[in-house]
Amino acid sequence: MKYDFDTILDRRHTNSEKWNVRPNELPMTTADMDFKTAPEIMAAMKKKIDSGAFGYEYPSEEYFNAVAAWYKTEHNAKADPSWMRFATGVIPSITACVNYLSHEGDNVLLMEPVYNTFYNSILNSGRHAFPTQLKYDQSTYTYSVDWDDLEEKMRNPLTTLMILCNPHNPTGYVWSRDELIRIIKLAQKYGITVISDEIHGDLVLTGPDYTPTFSLPEDCRQNVVTLVSTSKTFNVAALHAATGIVPNPLLREHFTRAINKYEVAEPNLLAIPGTIAAYTQGADWLHQLKKYLLGNREYLVEFINKNLPKLHVVPGTATYLVWIDVSEVTDDSATLAQKIREKTGLIINPGTYYHGNGSHFIRINIAYPRAQVKDGLKRLATAIKN
Repeated sequence: MKYDFDTILDRRHTNSEKWNVRPNELPMTTADMDFKTAPEIMAAMKKKIDSGAFGYEYPSEEYFNAVAAWYKTEHNAKADPSWMRFATGVIPSITACVNYLSHEGDNVLLMEPVYNTFYNSILNSGRHAFPTQLKYDQSTYTYSVDWDDLEEKMRNPLTTLMILCNPHNPTGYVWSRDELIRIIKLAQKYGITVISDEIHGDLVLTGPDYTPTFSLPEDCRQNVVTLVSTSKTFNVAALHAATGIVPNPLLREHFTRAINKYEVAEPNLLAIPGTIAAYTQGADWLHQLKKYLLGNREYLVEFINKNLPKLHVVPGTATYLVWIDVSEVTDDSATLAQKIREKTGLIINPGTYYHGNGSHFIRINIAYPRAQVKDGLKRLATAIKN
């Protein structure tokens, strides 16, 4: 079956957070996709609605088996269903873990630039966001870990948690297995629990696949809470469904208490059937989606190289979010983003949202029909050239 990724959807006036904009504006911002999800998922949800009874739900054995089978088939990674717990989202799980697994005033380590909502989980919980900066090589437009600084931050006695983004948002970087082992071993050395957000793991578009942290050698996964979801993969963020995978039984018990204490462990009526359908029937749709997204990314890179030579795309291999170096144009990406919106109606994320050296970057979502990607890039070129 060939799936349709070319039809432009009208998402205005649908309560879409991203599309609550003025008539001529094009928002290439919030990380959801402008494609209909897989029809197999919609069919499963319609069947549930047709049942007409919408009482309390619980995650079934079928749900956890579907998660395990997906990771075995798609990523050659074994996850025992007994390691799993249902949660209403990756961020709610992170917030629950920050509150339950650390104390007020503790440091929570991050690798900047990084997904901005992590800071809400940390700061709203009375903890300190404690960043280490990824090294940026402007000659190759690539990032790497500053291992000395990472260990220095871990050595601080108030550092008790680390939030890892695997693959990394916004850079699209896919950590190697060896890098993950080194990070987690360092965390173990200093008694730090690692919470790994792997929501973009299914969206590696080219190159080596990502490594789920729960699949690392047994001695390297004892201090890790892995969080996965169909949210980004299948464009079902509003399902509010995620899975915590925690191999260590003691840490798993703490995770279970955390998500129950903060009431983020109960599914809504569509979360279970929608997720099961995604994991058991959605592979073909996803494989076609990734080819389409890679085509979008290749088009963007070629367009920027030809028309905007002062902009440089960071060569990430995962996610549908593109991180672009604009330092030859400005050192104030927030003002640049504002001017682009004012002049052309294109809305993009300034890199300042993601801290670190973000003032030199912008982030663009390319999970759109090709015609809208072309429209967005024309607007970007108009704004930059002016």
